Amino acid sequence: MRYTLKQISYFVAAADTGSITLAAERMNITQPSISSAISLLEANFGLQLFIRHPALGLSLTSDGQRFLREARNFLQQADELANAASEISSRVAGPLDIGCLTTLFPLVVPDLLQLFKKRHSNVRINPLAGHQTELFESLRQGNIAVMLTLDLDIPGDMEFLPLAKLPPYAYVSASHPLARKRSVRLKELAAEPFLLLDLPVSRDYFLGLFAQVGISPQISGRFPHFDVIRSLVARGEGYSLANTQPKNQSSLDGRKLSYLALEPNLRALTHGIATLKGARRTPTVSAFIKLCQEMLVDKKLPGTI
Repeated sequence: MRYTLKQISYFVAAADTGSITLAAERMNITQPSISSAISLLEANFGLQLFIRHPALGLSLTSDGQRFLREARNFLQQADELANAASEISSRVAGPLDIGCLTTLFPLVVPDLLQLFKKRHSNVRINPLAGHQTELFESLRQGNIAVMLTLDLDIPGDMEFLPLAKLPPYAYVSASHPLARKRSVRLKELAAEPFLLLDLPVSRDYFLGLFAQVGISPQISGRFPHFDVIRSLVARGEGYSLANTQPKNQSSLDGRKLSYLALEPNLRALTHGIATLKGARRTPTVSAFIKLCQEMLVDKKLPGTI
């Protein structure tokens, strides 16, 4: 059963005026359009809505009178829906689903959420942490509206708004012979066991840093979680690489770590905001992006040194 709001509104105009001619004038359309709409409604619903009186106009049947009451309610509900949609699209309110890389999430999302809630108390943010590939798919499926990520393999159907550079670092245990240095070259670490952050896309970036200087790492472990690697590194089980220096430079069990800047000219990452190309930005999404720009453009991440 198919019908349109226009057909319903044409029927109501004909019922109100009792005339195809007057209904056409009221709706500013042709008389055949009114007649066609009524005929289609009658055919779709299997009802006779009007009695046609030659030269005298229209009168509603008993079925038509009941149908008219429901049609008025239907048009009123349609107007209320349109008003609600207009209100939603013009104010910062409602739920906002965002995604963030697991590696960035604890460093940036808590501060963003806290400040955004202070500014926009009518918004409920639903954050999702994940790796690059799964978050891109969530963006495509509409499960999230915006994503905080890195400039690694951004798909062609995504727009990426850069915020700031994140240079690479090596980190070792506080008791490591190189721990007191401010910087280090990858070649100085090449012979030591390397603990790789084994996440989609990220792993290729870190291995690419070694390729950039022509060496191969001695991979002794692959783990998808930073905290696992940090705990092992803090116990002297090897070293690892990252693009952030957390303010808390200890593993979860309290053992100290030391972060060292890496030799110059190694590829830095850029963190930023990914959205789906062509997707309409609601005022809520635009307000969130604006806050990200205020807090993060060319600045340190909130949870880093």
